[in-house]
Amino acid sequence: MNQKTLHNLLALGEGFTTEFKRSGTSNLGREICAFANATGGMILIGVTDAGEIVGVNDHNRLKSEVQAVARSAEPPIAVEIESVGEVLTVRVPAQHGKPYSFGGKFFIREGASSQQMSRSEIREFFYAEGLIHFDETPCERFSLADDLTDEVWERFRRRARIPADMQALTALENLHLVKDGKVTHAGAWLLARDITKFNTSAAVACALFMGTDKVRILDRRGFSEDIYSMIDQVMDWILSKINVEYIIKHVKREERPELPEEAMREAVVNALVHRDYRSTASVHVYLFKDRLEIVSPGGLPAGMTEADLGTKSIPRNPLLFAMLHRMEAVEHIGSGIKRIRNLCREYGVAEPKIEVSEHWFTVVFPRQELPESDRQAESSRDQFTSQEDQVGTKSGPSKDQVKILRHCETESAMGDLMGVLGRTNRTKFRDQVLAPLLEAELVEMTVPDKPRSSKQRYRLTAKGREFLAVLEQPR
Repeated sequence: MNQKTLHNLLALGEGFTTEFKRSGTSNLGREICAFANATGGMILIGVTDAGEIVGVNDHNRLKSEVQAVARSAEPPIAVEIESVGEVLTVRVPAQHGKPYSFGGKFFIREGASSQQMSRSEIREFFYAEGLIHFDETPCERFSLADDLTDEVWERFRRRARIPADMQALTALENLHLVKDGKVTHAGAWLLARDITKFNTSAAVACALFMGTDKVRILDRRGFSEDIYSMIDQVMDWILSKINVEYIIKHVKREERPELPEEAMREAVVNALVHRDYRSTASVHVYLFKDRLEIVSPGGLPAGMTEADLGTKSIPRNPLLFAMLHRMEAVEHIGSGIKRIRNLCREYGVAEPKIEVSEHWFTVVFPRQELPESDRQAESSRDQFTSQEDQVGTKSGPSKDQVKILRHCETESAMGDLMGVLGRTNRTKFRDQVLAPLLEAELVEMTVPDKPRSSKQRYRLTAKGREFLAVLEQPR
């Protein structure tokens, strides 16, 4: 530092990164510790609070005392000491061993002063620096006796590929979802029947808007089951609302959503896995005429910058992330944004825009407007299907469901089955046509452990074949 730089600092006065000290090392440890826990800073010894230089004597002795103070912090703090005329400058660079304490206390820089942190502030600091992960902390609201029902356990056991003969508590402890007899937040989110019981803002809110702003809402849905289920439910909602192109290949009709399904799913998974669950805000999915926005509270995790996106991945909730990978909801560890961009590029659509702020992370997928002829055809199809018999009665399947049964004599994807009836809404088709056939055990999944697998197909059961055989007998 030279005299000009020193005078510029004096002219600016004390602030978040600058502290004036008249003499000696009294309270110096507090100041060094506070700067180390923030972004670093400069302490000017031999300067009054008003910015007047009074100087210090015996610079060499004072330098040794400053070094001793910095080394006595826990852990020791690296400082750079320099004499500039009569002033001794102590530079505290940005540190990488946070948090730092001095004399058993933690300090942080607030404005132009250094303050001791309260217990709650220390806890918040640890979370902000990624030193404590909220998903690994105990969830006091989850009761093993009341909330871990046989139905909940069996659903989770199948998804997590846990042996059927293993005790629930043993498995959950081995997976670190139960610690010291209490379910962690990650465990609660995966075992929840209603996730808002354990985190009031953990649900996902979806909204379809007319046009390009939020003036008029056409449809609104909220999802609040366990995280694994919400991923599938949100994807079904999105796919039921965006445009779909139908392509005839080898007699069969394939459906091609306007945006790549895998890329959208990756963005939904990222929003739920990497969000800040301590935030009072929810994940939001907004569908506009010109774009799809997936908004997650929390900004970037500690240790990541915007420049790292696409090249580096630091999970905010590592236990939750690891469990969803085990459950095959997360297929590619660490790929994240890079994978989304690549999928869009390969699909032939515009890459999404990434918007990052201190408290929010947003992925924006641009949409292409559907040609007028396709919009009219889409409207006609929806009008037609809404007038058809849609749900089978207790006495037996509807006409539509019988058509599906016949088509399931060979293994068929959901898109193929929807094409048989000219349907465009996946959620309605699944709930109104397919689900009753599955419940009646007339149709079965080829991949029952992963209901939303891209490789999922549907086929007749023995009971379904018997039903069709009886139905087709002459009367």
